[in-house]
Amino acid sequence: MTTHSHHDNVEKQFGSQANAYLTSAVHATGRDLQRLAERLSAFPLAHVLDMGCGAGHASFIAAQNVQHVVAYDLSSQMLEVVAQAASEKGLRNISTRQGYAEKLPFDDRSFDVVISRYSAHHWHDVGIALREVCRVLKPGGRLIMMDVMSPGHPVRDIWLQTVEALRDTSHVRNYSSGEWLSFINNANLVVDTLLTDRLPLEFSSWVARMRTPAALAQAIRMYQESASGEVKGYFALQEDGSFTSDTIMIEARKA
Repeated sequence: MTTHSHHDNVEKQFGSQANAYLTSAVHATGRDLQRLAERLSAFPLAHVLDMGCGAGHASFIAAQNVQHVVAYDLSSQMLEVVAQAASEKGLRNISTRQGYAEKLPFDDRSFDVVISRYSAHHWHDVGIALREVCRVLKPGGRLIMMDVMSPGHPVRDIWLQTVEALRDTSHVRNYSSGEWLSFINNANLVVDTLLTDRLPLEFSSWVARMRTPAALAQAIRMYQESASGEVKGYFALQEDGSFTSDTIMIEARKA
């Protein structure tokens, strides 16, 4: 698959679901958003880039704590939702910009902080994207990355990647903590903190949010039923298909 065809697929998948992500409890709440607010409160004059902003929940948190936020996403419909919601919330320090993660349309050293939440598993090339992050960060600038995390072990990893890909054809990969450390180090950024957590996912809303076709949703349920006891226990798999994933929150800086 070429870069452009993957980006086209991501935009197609998410454009029509923009409002569903705005109202999604998983995306609108969470301990990671609380931690993000606490961290950004230390940078009241910062210019922040929110990469893969989706419906804008991280952007809205950032805008309440910093000087200016650029909400950046591949989907024009997502950006329309962000702009409308920001206006309704009275957040006048958010602007929007469309594009993809691997080629940021910003000058070198443009931002004090780059944030990203639940987006990187859709990026075509995380390594290139993080090198772009390093380029647009000012010296001493910060990256705060939040995403669902692979558990690392091959049996658990392949189960997670399979259910994610069945649910959403634009899914690329959830990465392990070790993979994230390698990506960030290779982008010439220095990791300062790494936190992991657990995220419960209610099955019916999880597939409805993506408008997963019924046949693929049924395939996920069949795959879940065939899972080993190890997998069912690790992901706290429930009778209704709900399960719990790992998440990661990493803060790194540009030297």
